[in-house]
Amino acid sequence: MMKLRYSALLPVTAIATGALTASLNSARAAELVDNETTHIEANVEVVVGAFHSQQGYAQSETSKAGGRDWQEGYAKYGLDAAHSLQRSSLYANVAWVSSATLGQGDAAGFTTGDERKTRLENLYVGWKSGDTVAALGEDGLDFSLGRQRIQLGDGFLISGDALSFGEGVLGGDLDRGGAYYLAGRQAFEKTAVLRLGGEQGWRGDVMWLESDNPAQAKPALGIANFERVTDNGTLGVTYLDVLSTDDDYAFLYPDRENVKVYSVRGQGNAGVENLFLSGEYALQRNGSSEDENAWYLEAGWTFSDAPWTPSVSYRFSRFSDQYDPLFYGNGRALGTWFQGEVAANYAGPFNSNSRVQQLNVTLTPSDSLSLGAMLYDFHTLSSEAGPNVDGQEVNLYAFWAPSERWWVMPLIGRYDPDTSAAGGGSQIGRDSANLYTQLLLGFNF
Repeated sequence: MMKLRYSALLPVTAIATGALTASLNSARAAELVDNETTHIEANVEVVVGAFHSQQGYAQSETSKAGGRDWQEGYAKYGLDAAHSLQRSSLYANVAWVSSATLGQGDAAGFTTGDERKTRLENLYVGWKSGDTVAALGEDGLDFSLGRQRIQLGDGFLISGDALSFGEGVLGGDLDRGGAYYLAGRQAFEKTAVLRLGGEQGWRGDVMWLESDNPAQAKPALGIANFERVTDNGTLGVTYLDVLSTDDDYAFLYPDRENVKVYSVRGQGNAGVENLFLSGEYALQRNGSSEDENAWYLEAGWTFSDAPWTPSVSYRFSRFSDQYDPLFYGNGRALGTWFQGEVAANYAGPFNSNSRVQQLNVTLTPSDSLSLGAMLYDFHTLSSEAGPNVDGQEVNLYAFWAPSERWWVMPLIGRYDPDTSAAGGGSQIGRDSANLYTQLLLGFNF
């Protein structure tokens, strides 16, 4: 099989749609069974998007210079069930995802517009302890098995298995059904998850995850996570071990097997109502290479008494030149770990070999409407480890929820690279600014 030009810098989709639609959770699903012991409901989530990029990016064998127009969509539909036992409870979920990419395919050539796929997404069962383990509190023991989405913290290391290539990479060998940007498929193929403790105080997780995603080299992961959660914030430590990868796809991440990650993180307001603080440091060790690391610091302030409740935040992040970004994603909001709508999806950097500064400004004119601006500055750490991704990007967006079930999100971006592909960058043809637009529409039931 052909090797990707920048195989060490594979991106993940730019948007964790669940983060966008969290505000719509008040929309009730269709209740099928609702009695004293059993509750079953049907859920449907549909997201479609139209995209335009004036420039193309050299990330696959189907990449082209010039503009591209494409459309993406997915529908996720399934059943949630919960059943009360005498002192504990069972829960389960089954869901399918149908996805497609239409038009010319995305700006990096990961998709061609010919992708169509329907397949099982979620299939998991679990048990919650209720009051049977008094020392751990209510539901202080939670064990689940099956296909499900898993996230750690705000997604710096793990935020679902969301990378969704199409027919544009390696002749379609990595095709996961398209919808590269929207990434409706985020469940790990196999999981065993034990959660200890409730939502507050000392708590922990022990997990085994296995991915069936060939673009991620189908790794199996062992994870231990320990946290202290209070009203003022969360402090946590995580240990992650890549237990194995698939030999048929290991060329994508030749050093991923046996990678061990040690992470410490914190997030909260430190007891100051309008303050937001967040940071994480991850040390990555592999016996065959030098240690790698990634870290960030972020601070923000919300002017809660001002009209439209302005919020401003600044973040500095750094990812060493051979850092493996694993399964990162938008864990809490747009732009969390897909930094720059053009950069994070098509041009790079992809959370490796880079230093990124990000400034966010949001306004909330009403409960149903928010406006935002995200400004980025990208700097490449080593020209020998990958392309030159130096540049700047500005994204302006709005998020409008006209009802409890519908939302609309227009976005316009300007990405300005310092160099073109001919000069060692990724933008094909020229290094002039790229005007990028997208419009997303979502429905929850």
